[in-house]
Amino acid sequence: MWTSRTKDDLIIEVWEKLDCESVGRAELEAIEAAVEGVFGPNAVDPPMVLARRLADEGAHLRYPEIMELYLDRAGETAFDVALRNACDFTSASAAMRSIERLDNLRKKLVAENDKASLNELKQTVIELRREMQERALNSRADERTKLFASEIDEWLSHWLRTPEIFFAWADLRQNSADFKEKFGSIEV
Repeated sequence: MWTSRTKDDLIIEVWEKLDCESVGRAELEAIEAAVEGVFGPNAVDPPMVLARRLADEGAHLRYPEIMELYLDRAGETAFDVALRNACDFTSASAAMRSIERLDNLRKKLVAENDKASLNELKQTVIELRREMQERALNSRADERTKLFASEIDEWLSHWLRTPEIFFAWADLRQNSADFKEKFGSIEV
């Protein structure tokens, strides 16, 4: 039925056959069914990826429907909730407690030999570092905010590289003259 040889071509072919200017849930589901039928279930991209590809081709997106489809599929796992609740970087003491929670989660995942979740945890912390780096470089932020964001980025960097010795390093860092001059003492 379909003439396309590649997945990308098939996505466009199905969209064109649907003969619709805008794309929402029904259209994405039809495209997914066609891709799965031709290339198998592992070839089906997430709804947001399909939507972006179609938007690049000129499709108008019905965002509420696409978001609803994404949320229906994504579902929030217990791991997602744990990660979201673990992270509070509004103060140095809150940041330290957050890293302690992240480390407890890391230890649990190591004990369970859950490599996929360990990787997800690592990627989440890398994303947190990116956020801190952006805050540190934000020209509209005050100097204290930039300094604090840069400090938390450094903490997360050390935790990612050497989680086993992070808390010893953090204790030394918080007792250093440089830290006390910048942030004072913190209560953890």
